[in-house]
Amino acid sequence: MNVPSSPAPALVLEDDADAAAALAVQLRTLGMDTHYCRHAGQLIDEVVARRPPLVVIGLAFGGEEDIAVLRRLAECGHAGRVLLLSGVERKVARLVERLGEELGLAMLGWLDKPVRLAELRQRLVGLASFCPAAPAPAPLVDARALELAFARQELILHYQPQFDLASGRLSGVEALVRWQHPEAGLLTPGGFLPLLSREQSRLLTRRVLRLAMLDAARWRRDGVAISLSMNVTPDDLLCPELVNLVRTGWHEAGGMPLVLEVTEASAMRDELLGSEAAARLHLSGLEVSVDDFGVGFSSLSRLQRLPVSELKIDRSFVSRLHEDAQDAAIVEAVALLGRRLGIRVVAEGVEDLACLAPLARFGCTHVQGFGLARPMPADEIPALAGGLSPLNVTARLGQA
Repeated sequence: MNVPSSPAPALVLEDDADAAAALAVQLRTLGMDTHYCRHAGQLIDEVVARRPPLVVIGLAFGGEEDIAVLRRLAECGHAGRVLLLSGVERKVARLVERLGEELGLAMLGWLDKPVRLAELRQRLVGLASFCPAAPAPAPLVDARALELAFARQELILHYQPQFDLASGRLSGVEALVRWQHPEAGLLTPGGFLPLLSREQSRLLTRRVLRLAMLDAARWRRDGVAISLSMNVTPDDLLCPELVNLVRTGWHEAGGMPLVLEVTEASAMRDELLGSEAAARLHLSGLEVSVDDFGVGFSSLSRLQRLPVSELKIDRSFVSRLHEDAQDAAIVEAVALLGRRLGIRVVAEGVEDLACLAPLARFGCTHVQGFGLARPMPADEIPALAGGLSPLNVTARLGQA
């Protein structure tokens, strides 16, 4: 008779043995056993041998080895999650977290010491039962499947609503690609975008543009006048062909406000700043938005030279607005920068509606996030535009 193997334990690397023991008790309460590692070498050996679902690393002042541990975890192919316990300044913990993300590790963020059980439980959502994953079946998502997806037109659009913070009205939407997979169901971009070749990426941008323009034209006929945003890569913006396609589709959609979003790090590329494409877009009346602003360490002088109409504050700052004074200060500073430059400032990732009041006070002009409305198919947008805004519902509840 085959005896099922027990789930792999969480591995904990923490200098403070008492803190490690307290964490072990909390994890056991949540259904997870732990194995305490006394040094980095032991941790890596255990990761290779056990393939744990979770590695917990305690950060401490002077703990330069903690960064080396993240690199070694990435090198040995750790596929589980990584949680940091912070005994350092939050800005340092955040830098370490982002380093882990850059290395390709699945970071769960950090928790301040001493750890609270409720916060730990929240971070471990998604690791239910903590059992090792079953052997993966033959991949449903690969390069061949993507080729078929293009041929079968399985790549579709949903739209993330965006609201004017002052009026509460639906002001625009952001086009988000989805893969309507015949077996796996509706897939979000993280499940397939990394597989795209450069040529497929260009094809996808053109398909998104065509579909979005068709939807925008239908909204216009229904009397819905909103802006349309779509994500593009620097490679897209540097392609004169795309500029012509955008201009043609823009006119066919009735000249509705069209915003092309590029991430902050990409927007700061010298080629994009000096490109003919960016100038042509601007002169044509089209707009460029800098997405994920605040995580790319922009040079403000370079930002000034880019024809930007909008800054989108990264969700990592918005989500911790109430619990971290530094995050609140960054949001307020970006909003002030937007006002001084005469451009819109959009707060992304609004999930807790309690953050709407400080966002308005700071000077953010627009908001979007799951707390207001989740991405939806195109045919649901007119009803949202004609109904009572989630912002107005929130205001009424606050007055009740």
